[in-house]
Amino acid sequence: MEERTAIRLKDITKTFGEVVANDAVSLDVDWGEILALLGENGSGKTTLMNMLSGIYFPDSGEIQVDGKTVTVRSPKDAFGLGIGMIHQHFKLVDVLTAAENIILGLKGQGKLDRKAVARDIKAISEKYGFDIDPGQKIYDMSVSQKQTVEIVKVLYRGANILILDEPTAVLTPQETDKLFAILRNMKADGKAIIITHKLHEVMDISDKVAVLRKGKYIGTVNTSETDPQRLTDMMVGRAVSLDIDRPRAEHRNLRLEVENLTVLSGEGVKMLSGVSFSAFGGEILGIAGIAGSGQKELLEAIAGLQKAQAGAHIRYFPPESEEPIAGKHIPVKRDGEELVGKNPTQIEKIGVSLAFVPEDRLGMGLVAGMDMVDNMMLKTYKNGRGPLVDRRPPKKLAEDLISELEIVTPGVGTPVRKLSGGNVQKVLVGREIASSPTVLMTAYPVRGLDINSSYTIYHLLNEQKMKGVAVLLVGEDLDVLLELCDRILVLCGGKISGIVDGRSTTKEEVGLMMTHLPGGREASAVSVLQAGRTERGEDQ
Repeated sequence: MEERTAIRLKDITKTFGEVVANDAVSLDVDWGEILALLGENGSGKTTLMNMLSGIYFPDSGEIQVDGKTVTVRSPKDAFGLGIGMIHQHFKLVDVLTAAENIILGLKGQGKLDRKAVARDIKAISEKYGFDIDPGQKIYDMSVSQKQTVEIVKVLYRGANILILDEPTAVLTPQETDKLFAILRNMKADGKAIIITHKLHEVMDISDKVAVLRKGKYIGTVNTSETDPQRLTDMMVGRAVSLDIDRPRAEHRNLRLEVENLTVLSGEGVKMLSGVSFSAFGGEILGIAGIAGSGQKELLEAIAGLQKAQAGAHIRYFPPESEEPIAGKHIPVKRDGEELVGKNPTQIEKIGVSLAFVPEDRLGMGLVAGMDMVDNMMLKTYKNGRGPLVDRRPPKKLAEDLISELEIVTPGVGTPVRKLSGGNVQKVLVGREIASSPTVLMTAYPVRGLDINSSYTIYHLLNEQKMKGVAVLLVGEDLDVLLELCDRILVLCGGKISGIVDGRSTTKEEVGLMMTHLPGGREASAVSVLQAGRTERGEDQ
């Protein structure tokens, strides 16, 4: 009888010092099956996949491939066994073509036959439904095209078992649908596929779901016999609500007005072109777009970290109730304080209450080698009146954040680089919110976070919104943006392709706007700004 099981793991254990990443994990993956691997941050998913792909070697346990016990000590061993892994961060050489990347590292016999390589790539593409140009350079490709090259690369090497780490993390809904169609074609061809995946997409693509929790194997269930709520309960070990609140604020007052914002890169490339919009207190304005559409530059320009080109305006409107702060002045221009031309220090000195949570947590947001107290002081040390810094207030703030946000740390004196990604994010968001901003900008606040930490962040953002704060949220998960945001601004190639109501738009509509600037939808800077002013007049 033919062996149905492609991979069988028996009591796989892997430790890193005192940390047990995988604790006697046992699970099976069958041929012609898509298995989704779920678990919170630190549950051991990545470690387990890295052992299958030869990056790590298990301390104990047994790996079987097609019924035979095997040893996987390197990625070369994994390829020899027909196992290929597609990482979330692609392993491609930008200056080479797709075909050159696909065959890179393979042993050749004499002169390279480019026509034969292109023919083989075409055959794989036609079989599974890929759209790939073998002669196209990697640096000219979109994210989804690069992912296609990675998948074709492992298939070209003979992989029958594919491991995909968060394959839809950077894809639009349309690109995700296309990828799922390809995965189904590969499943129909008898291949075994393992994916780590977003919870809400598991139901669409997988046949079975295996759940890990704190390094232990909890169980495998048939996708058709479960639902997202049950899977979440398995992952967390207790009942967790999957509902994201979107309360309506009673008042919405203008906080930011951006007009004709253009930003150039260091090489003179337009990263933003003629961007105009308004942001209101009492709302969460989502900012959607494929990677590199200008999201980073937009937030940094507002924060004074990027230079705006001539003709741009970024006006800040303070709350009517805002009182003068000792040693500072509240902007006297109630009709809008101009921020263009001011750096972050100048913006702070004039009393603008602006907080920024960048996507680079340990690069721009926090200092990795400092503890929580010192990182709290980065926001307030300039307020001291003498040469000595009073550490008591930042220490109290750090202790309060640990308690309120359930930050897991040995203590306030532990360097933040030793904390998990979710706890680092809580430290950063908590510090920025503690400054009582009237504008809070945050980029990818839940990227890489487990479900508990994610919902904590969503709750914090909603709390700020209901206090009258204008929240600008750059996100990559459209499902979350559609549930959490009041309005969604969509960027495409550095331009605004539309601003839609979060309660009435659809995932497909936003996904289409992320990749197209059709003439019928592309509004001019003036018309977008005018729409914002009209809305302000209606709300006030």
